[in-house]
Amino acid sequence: MDSDWQSIDLANPTEEHRMLRKMIRDFVLEEVEPQALEYDKHEKFNQDLFRKLGDYGLLGISVSENYGGSGMDATAVAIVNEELSYSDPGFCLAYLAHAQLMVNNLAHNGSEEQKSRILPKVCSGEWIGCMAMSEPGYGTDVLGMQTVAEQDKNGNWVINGRKMWITNGSIDENSTPADICWLYARTGTDSKGRAQITTFLVEKGMSGFSVGQKIYDKTGMRASNTAELVFDNCIVPPENVVGNPGESMIHMMRNLEIERIGLAAMSLGIARRSLSAMNRYASEREAFGSEIRDFGQIQRHIGESWAEYRAMRSYVYDTARNTDLSKSGNRLDTDGVKLYATTAAKNIADRAIQVMGGYGYVGEYVVERLWRDSKLLEIGGGTLESHQKNITRDLAKMPEKIDE
Repeated sequence: MDSDWQSIDLANPTEEHRMLRKMIRDFVLEEVEPQALEYDKHEKFNQDLFRKLGDYGLLGISVSENYGGSGMDATAVAIVNEELSYSDPGFCLAYLAHAQLMVNNLAHNGSEEQKSRILPKVCSGEWIGCMAMSEPGYGTDVLGMQTVAEQDKNGNWVINGRKMWITNGSIDENSTPADICWLYARTGTDSKGRAQITTFLVEKGMSGFSVGQKIYDKTGMRASNTAELVFDNCIVPPENVVGNPGESMIHMMRNLEIERIGLAAMSLGIARRSLSAMNRYASEREAFGSEIRDFGQIQRHIGESWAEYRAMRSYVYDTARNTDLSKSGNRLDTDGVKLYATTAAKNIADRAIQVMGGYGYVGEYVVERLWRDSKLLEIGGGTLESHQKNITRDLAKMPEKIDE
C-alpha cells in the first residue's frame, strides 16, 4: 500500500504546483491588489498588468512549451484563477477569457499552421484574445445563433452578425477590438434541421470586424471589458477556419470543461478572501463588551462559510485532477463543481458583508466588490439552470456514478 497517500494535497499535488501558487500569490500581493479598487471603480481593464502575465508564462499556462506556453495541466489552471480572484475577479475574468476560452481552445483544436502563427503571440501577451459565442438574443441556446458565414467565389468566408457580452471584445476605451477572436458562426443546416456551427479565427484589422459598443455599468467584473462585436460582411480567409466546417460543437464541448473549472476556481478565490475578511473583522470588532465572534449569529456565518469553502476546495481540485485538457469526458463534475462553487462563493461573500456591517457595504473593504463579482459566475460559462439540466441528463445515462 502506498504510504504517501495521506500527505497528498489536492490543491498543490506537486512541487511545480506549489511553486506556481507561491509565484502568483506574490505577484497578486505586489501588483494586482494595489490596483484592484481603482480599476473596478473606473470600469477599466489594466492592459499593462495583463500583458505582464505573459512574462510569467501564465497566458499560455496549458499550451505546449513548443509554442511559448508552460505546458501545465487543469490543476495549474485552477491555481491561477483562484489566486488572481482572491484579489481581483474582474481582472481574472479577462485572463480566463484569453487563456482558457481562446488560447487553450486554439492549442487543442487548431491546425499546426494556426498554432505556430498565433500561439506565440497570445502566450507572450503581444496579442489579447477573446471568444465570441453569445448573441443579443441567444446565450445558452447555442444552436439558435444568428451570426452566419457563407463562402464566396474566392473561397473566403463572409460573416454577418453580432456577438454580445464578449469579455476582452474591446481592449480599451477607444473601441479597439481584440487582436484575435475565436468566433462561432452558422454555416449551414444538417439533415435534421439543426444549425451547423463553424469556428473562425478573426483577426483585428480584417475587413468588417469592429466593436459595436463597450458595455458599461455592469453589476460586477467591472475591471474586465465587455463588448458587443459586429461582423458586417467580415472577410475571413479559408486558412482561418478551425477544423472543418460544422465541427464547432466538438471544440465547444472540449473547452467548456476547462472553462467551468476556471470559473469554479475563481469562486474559490472569492470565497477564501471573503472568509479571511470576515474572520479577521470578527476579532477586531467589539459589541457589548465582547468580540463579535463570541456571538452565535456571527459564529454561524463563519462556521458555515468555512465548511463550504473547504468543500469547494476539495471539489475544485479533485475535478481538475480528473480532467484531461486534450479531450472531453468530465462534463458531470465540471458542471457540478461550477454549480456548487459559484453559489457558495456568492453566499460566503454575502455573509462577509453581514458580519462586517456598514464596513462590508463599502468598496474600501473589498467584500462588496467580491459579492458583486460573484454573481456573474452563476450566469457566465453556463447558467446554473444549464448545469442542473446537464447533471440530471448525465445521471440518467450513468446512474452508476452515484455509487462509485
